[in-house]
Amino acid sequence: MSSAPVAPSTYTPLNLLKEGTVVNVCGVVKFFKPPYLSKGTDYCSVVTIVDQTNVKLTCMLFSRDYDTLPSVYKVGDIVCFQGLKIQAYKNELQAISKFGFASLTFDGTLGAPIILRTLSKRFNFTAQDYSMVEALRTWASTHISASSNLVQLSDAQPMQYYDLTCQLLGKAQVDGVSFLLKVWDGTRTKIPSWRVCIQDVAFEGDLSHILQLQNLVVDIVVYDNHVQVAKSLKIGSFLRIYSLHTKLQPINSESTTSLVRLEFHLHGGTSYGRGIRVLPESNYDVDQLKKALESVDLEAIQTSDDTYQSDNVENCLTSSSSESDLVSLYEVERCQPLCATTLTGYHHLEKTSLCDILKQRAPRQYRIRAKLRSYKPRRLPQSVKLFCPKCHLLQEIPSEENVDKILQDATATAPDCKLQDTPLYDSEVWTTEGQGGRQVAVHFVKNDGVLPHSSECLVLIEGGRLCEISRLSSMFHSVIPVRSGPEDLELVDLAAPFLIRGKVCHYGCKQCSNLKTIQNLSIIPNKRLWIPSSVAEVLGIVPLQYVFVMTFMFDDGTGVLDVYLKDSEKFFQIPASEVLTDDDLQRNLEQIMNVICPPGIKIDAHPWLECLIKSYNVTSGTEHQICYQIFDTMIAEDII
Repeated sequence: MSSAPVAPSTYTPLNLLKEGTVVNVCGVVKFFKPPYLSKGTDYCSVVTIVDQTNVKLTCMLFSRDYDTLPSVYKVGDIVCFQGLKIQAYKNELQAISKFGFASLTFDGTLGAPIILRTLSKRFNFTAQDYSMVEALRTWASTHISASSNLVQLSDAQPMQYYDLTCQLLGKAQVDGVSFLLKVWDGTRTKIPSWRVCIQDVAFEGDLSHILQLQNLVVDIVVYDNHVQVAKSLKIGSFLRIYSLHTKLQPINSESTTSLVRLEFHLHGGTSYGRGIRVLPESNYDVDQLKKALESVDLEAIQTSDDTYQSDNVENCLTSSSSESDLVSLYEVERCQPLCATTLTGYHHLEKTSLCDILKQRAPRQYRIRAKLRSYKPRRLPQSVKLFCPKCHLLQEIPSEENVDKILQDATATAPDCKLQDTPLYDSEVWTTEGQGGRQVAVHFVKNDGVLPHSSECLVLIEGGRLCEISRLSSMFHSVIPVRSGPEDLELVDLAAPFLIRGKVCHYGCKQCSNLKTIQNLSIIPNKRLWIPSSVAEVLGIVPLQYVFVMTFMFDDGTGVLDVYLKDSEKFFQIPASEVLTDDDLQRNLEQIMNVICPPGIKIDAHPWLECLIKSYNVTSGTEHQICYQIFDTMIAEDII
């Protein structure tokens, strides 16, 4: 289906966006994630933009073709997007690409040539558009900070994250989950870089040329979801690698100059924009890189390589000119090994060994450093439970079969015509075919007497089965299963969801809730958002929270301790409410557990975990027990 080219006047300023509208926007990139495989065959790119109104908009862009997503290469790029639907997400406006989406991208560098990046023919770029791009560049030069993460290899320091622009010289499959890239940018690291053994692997690239460049080439190991992209890269192509992690690798050697090597890793996941993009030959930064590579004096490099190991490493390992104050980076790395977790509080607590904790009474708070020997449950979806914050009841997630049985039992009561078409809602009733003439009523809740757009509309359904409710939840903002009561519509049963929003079912506590009538929905002030906690409050419901409940067995070499984890989303940085319905989140959770408790290897090779735990007393009848629970701890960002 063709459409007319987009004119500048059709771009909507970000401060004038309205939920439910389809718009074209133009702005400066504030944050982005390179395209990654999201679900099935769909690629996703996340781009947050800002314009002269200083309003931010996060755009979720989807396509089955990797190359049709916007060619964003760095913060500060200028983008024009056509065909975005504006919707609310967590009380903020967000844009989602619709059918017919198209994008146009420019380098945001002031003074750089204006070169269009697009595969779409739907844009008619005019002189007025050029003026718009230049105006955005000028505005961004004083309002948008250029990415401070973009560095050369010569500036790389250990234990940090960088964006690197480089040329690919070689590549090889290391194992099933990692891939090797050999790259250079014309500069040399201050600390000699770590080398991956390629003796027994199929290597692609010119090894003689790589050997000629010697210490200008670094090895980058990429993992998990980035491997497929790495495999497709062509030798000689120019890359930008985002959120590249540097760390130190201790080397067992008698030589002082061989104590450490600088490692480069691109971890799995997409947090902080991790990923790889191929830069086109026409890119401004590629042009600058080519000039730098052409100016490299290989003869001078070869004559200086003999002193490189000793001079540079000595400078990097020394923090003071005093002999007694020499500090080895290897010693720092050895004494403070990297942890797979970070603490969010109580940093003043001293570390306590597990054997000492086992000797002390409760309640106490501790800071521990240990390795994860095992965990339960092994089937990770079984770790998600429902928790009442008021009575502290833990319960299993109701099965679809049980929920559908409750809804089926409620269909025995036919919708009451006296409770239809009220000031709160408009009603539609129909009779199903082939199911005994079951009557289904759908009530569309109004906003100030007006029916809202489906993306904002809450619907109440009577006589519906779970499959029908699921279809409605994909079409409307939220769904509440109800039945006709003596005076008003009422909730079906708190064993069933009191609200369904998208794929997430929200449940209430039977013990603590004091149900009120559906008409109380009229007192919610903002009927566009239908926040579950607000709906629960006006209906007299104490909402249950989705939480991860797991048992970790820690081992620090002095003792073994079983510790309890109960967390909604802080520890894993994954919402427990969504993990059961999102395959990507389930894979992320499994990946995290495989990192902190790798299967099939000895515990010595497991990473260290630094955690805060608290002890407390539990009494059951005449039995007394001390239990332990993790708090104020989260998985490190480079693990996710």
